[in-house]
Order: sequence, then structure tokens, then C-alpha cells
Amino acid sequence: MAKVMIVDDDRSTVKLISTLLELDGFEVVTAGRGADVMPVAEQSHPDIFLMDYHLSDMDSTEVIVALRGHGQFANTPIVVASGLDVSDEVLAAGANRFLVKPFEPNDLAGMFNALLKGG
Repeated sequence: MAKVMIVDDDRSTVKLISTLLELDGFEVVTAGRGADVMPVAEQSHPDIFLMDYHLSDMDSTEVIVALRGHGQFANTPIVVASGLDVSDEVLAAGANRFLVKPFEPNDLAGMFNALLKGG
């Protein structure tokens, strides 16, 4: 079972996406702030990250750079979502995919499985 870390400070969004991913067979861990990502990731070892661009304490590019600089997560797939078109910025920072909000949560499992298989 693949483990997804959702990084978002919107609790209702986290609850919805967590429930859908768990129904699709994923294990889910969460972090509500950018500063929490590394400690939670080091403890839980996620296989993929899904993060909101705007976090309460920083934007996701800072988190992406930190993850890419950490040997354990240098190649772990990262998907970033935002209502703003910041795709160039997050992809340049090292994200694998960018989603424009609102996105269809039911499409996440297929995308995650493809990323985990190297696609």
C-alpha cells in the first residue's frame, strides 16, 4: 500500500482527499504547515507528496527544495495544487506535477499510481 503525505492547512480539503485516497487503497499521513513536512516525512516515509502551494507558514517551493535536498526524498514524486497558475515556479523547484484548483479528487489515484510507476 503506497503512502501519500497531504500537506495542506485546509482541514476540510485534507479530510475529503484523505477519505477518497484511503478508499482507493492508499495510506495517508498529513502535515498542516510547511515546517511540519520534514519531521513527519522522516517518521512516516511517504511514497508521494500532495501539497497546496500556499501553506500557512511558507509556500510549497521552499518545502520542495528542502525535500529535494534530503537524500531520502530526492526522487519522491511531488504534486502541487493551487488556484493560481504557478506551474512554472513549482516545476522549476522540483515538483513532478502541478494541478490547477479546483481539480477532480477522484483522478488523484490514477495520477499517483502512474507517478509511482515512474510515469
